[in-house]
Amino acid sequence: MDERELRGLSRDIVRELGMLAGRCGDVELSPVEAHLLIELEAGPASNQQLADRLRVDKSNSSRPLQRLAERGLIAWRDCPADGRSKLADLTGAGRDWLRRLHAAMDADMAQVLLQLDEAERARLEEGLRLYRRALQHAGRQQGYVIRPLAAADNGALAALIRQVSAEYGLGQGCGFMDPQLDALFSVYNRVDSRYLVIVGPDSRLLGGGGIAPLAGGEKGVCELQKMYFDAALRGRGLGRRLLRQLLAKARALGYRQCYLETTAALAEAICLYEAEGFVRLPAHWGATGHDAACEIAMARAL
Repeated sequence: MDERELRGLSRDIVRELGMLAGRCGDVELSPVEAHLLIELEAGPASNQQLADRLRVDKSNSSRPLQRLAERGLIAWRDCPADGRSKLADLTGAGRDWLRRLHAAMDADMAQVLLQLDEAERARLEEGLRLYRRALQHAGRQQGYVIRPLAAADNGALAALIRQVSAEYGLGQGCGFMDPQLDALFSVYNRVDSRYLVIVGPDSRLLGGGGIAPLAGGEKGVCELQKMYFDAALRGRGLGRRLLRQLLAKARALGYRQCYLETTAALAEAICLYEAEGFVRLPAHWGATGHDAACEIAMARAL
């Protein structure tokens, strides 16, 4: 699937769900009004909060909220934390309309599910969850760029690695003690190695990771090295994206397996590695020089 195909499928789904219509099936609510009532089911919220949740401008939620208030489906309450602000809250009539909306939409979805067997339902759920995650991460990654390491990045990258190592209390024997840490561009500027960095909207280097032949290891095995991320990157899906790009480059370079060493202190990294197919090994491979400080060895086939 390419970008144009994904856009086409998304448009078809929007049409089939009636999101371009003026009402939600038999319930006299516009799609935006329906979404606002559903959001308010969790509790009162301000116009700005609702606009943020629906990913629309505040002006595009103001008029639908006004219409809901005029119909007596919501009421405006004073905000306990800020006397200048108002919170929209469902009225009794609004809750009645919301029950009607849920019943109508649930009935529509029941008809959709009748077209699928159990295996197809599971595939649909997995695909929709992947699509939702991709959409969320794409929004959070706006302004961030993954690119090859440049010579001018040496100082910033070394500083980042030392900063993150100190944050997690990593000691001697981990990657930040490598003697070539301040000149990593020359280390990875080889035909059999790659290093990618992540740069933020302000052009600040915020993360990176590399691959290189496993020292003392078998031919065809690369090592994932020096994956470090500033706290500003975490939760954006950029670690997974960078790792997948590195694994794709490793395959293109002819490697058959990717090996890594890490420590239990880096719990988030271990979760990422396991999610991407790395499995723990009973013994270390090669001669990385990390000694007991990196007590966990993992690998995956490429």
